[in-house]
Amino acid sequence: MIHKIAHRTLLAVLLSFILLVCSLNAQTLTGKVVKVADGDTITVLQDRTQYKIRLYGIDCPESGQDFGNRAKKFVSGMVYGKQVRVVQKDIDQHRRVVGMVYVGGTCVNEEIVRAGLAWVYHRYCKDSFCQEWADLEAQARDAKIGLWSHSDPIPPWDYRQGARSTSKPKAVSGVYHGNTRSMVFHQSSCEHFNCKNCTEVFDSRETALKAGYRPCGGCNP
Repeated sequence: MIHKIAHRTLLAVLLSFILLVCSLNAQTLTGKVVKVADGDTITVLQDRTQYKIRLYGIDCPESGQDFGNRAKKFVSGMVYGKQVRVVQKDIDQHRRVVGMVYVGGTCVNEEIVRAGLAWVYHRYCKDSFCQEWADLEAQARDAKIGLWSHSDPIPPWDYRQGARSTSKPKAVSGVYHGNTRSMVFHQSSCEHFNCKNCTEVFDSRETALKAGYRPCGGCNP
């Protein structure tokens, strides 16, 4: 009896997941934003159904981090109570629609990066325009806009995993950092840019390659 109930429960969960996917008309939904949870998570109401949306390709500071609330307020100002169009890219493990969010012709994902309130999430951002976003991130960092006004902001993935520790070595400067152990080099927007063994500094990609280093497969420097 218990096994039958568990089986039915599993089928119900799978069915609801399938219905969620199928309910997205041509991979796109349009509706009103009824909630902004944080800088990269919103809820959209379409035809009496609420969809939790995770903005694709970016990662904003968490609520407990510096600039977490500011990122939330920025996004709220752009989308709360407004009609948006969401172009689905994926559905994540939490059953959230991962997508590009547009207000009129403005891409919200891109504007958050431009405002210096998000990192480009290179682990998942694999489209050709992700490099353009990385350039916008670099511009915001150079101008010390938003979270980049701090000298060493903690990436949210480090914050979530508690990977940052007081014993972590001070970040070194340079356009590219090379991992002396793996012989892989990373660009400044990469989550591994200031890794423990990333102490070799290169002024250019060519210099890193000539030194025998290979480019990171995640950030594609």
